[in-house]
Amino acid sequence: MMFERMAPEQHDTLDGVPEPSENPSLHGHRAAASMLAAAYRAGKLPHAVILAGPQGIGKATFAFHVAQYLLKHPDPNSAPSAFTEIDPGSALFRQVAQGAHPAVLHLTRPQNEKTKGFKTVLTVDEIRKVSRFLSMTSHDGGYRVVIVDPADDMNTNAANALLKNLEEPPSRTLFILIVHAPGSLLPTIRSRCQTIRMAPLGEADLVAALDAAGQPAPYEEAARRTLLDKASGSARHAILLTQYGGIEIAEALDALVAAPAMDVGGAHRLAGAVNGRDSAVQFEIFNRRALDILSNAAGAAASAGEGSRASRLAELWQDAKDRTAETETYNLDKKQHVLSMIGRLHQAMHG
Repeated sequence: MMFERMAPEQHDTLDGVPEPSENPSLHGHRAAASMLAAAYRAGKLPHAVILAGPQGIGKATFAFHVAQYLLKHPDPNSAPSAFTEIDPGSALFRQVAQGAHPAVLHLTRPQNEKTKGFKTVLTVDEIRKVSRFLSMTSHDGGYRVVIVDPADDMNTNAANALLKNLEEPPSRTLFILIVHAPGSLLPTIRSRCQTIRMAPLGEADLVAALDAAGQPAPYEEAARRTLLDKASGSARHAILLTQYGGIEIAEALDALVAAPAMDVGGAHRLAGAVNGRDSAVQFEIFNRRALDILSNAAGAAASAGEGSRASRLAELWQDAKDRTAETETYNLDKKQHVLSMIGRLHQAMHG
């Protein structure tokens, strides 16, 4: 069946892949779903939660499934103890998917009217929509849900504006903050939310998520194994790896980092492949793999009792993440960023 796009386009939309709001399938995260359902049934649902975990594991999809659950079951006493399967043909699903439901506000990076692309941050003007949204009476007395996706993208003004909303939350309102790196949030925001740690998808759930998205894992065992190993439990990353030359980019970076001596020519070839005008996705893949290399090495060092090396690699991971964000935010030279990153990774792995 041909995929029908209903949701508005976003800064990270992938062709032919459902947006979280239009994805009726939820894979993994069963404990988190059971916990929130139990809290709702007991009348103890927090007013704000942080869904924290790596990018692409289904946090935003989970958030929309929470919204569907609350809207479908306005009476907590009769709500089921687990999220029920969503009917993609229902009016509720279609309204939420289209961004047209009056009880759901989805905030993400807005379009840039000048470039017709998307802004690099979630702006204060977007967060100001919350006050207008909450000033309207709930259409049926049920819950209203505000999804901030991802909250990492808020600039300082936006974060301060959101904090004001969190300080005096209206009743029967749930804020869901999707966060890839919890340390990026203001401590005052974190303190007003219940943090739910979301784990990367296990292999069975990852394969099922890819099938449901119409992007199945390779049938051939070696290719399938390579994909699952490099995807790190992220459905988005798995799709990038298979659809945008990601496997080749990741393997090229792995080879450059593992080589005994720095391959300057190879580094320039890889940098040329991921920094072009139409290579935004490839640039994302490169940076994701670079961060994975550092986090995996830090974990291995910690397991081996090499505390100082683990700490140094963790600091380098944070620095690499910050440099990537700065490059994208200020439109810095991407080729120079890639070359610098390769050099730093090679030095870190052989130092």
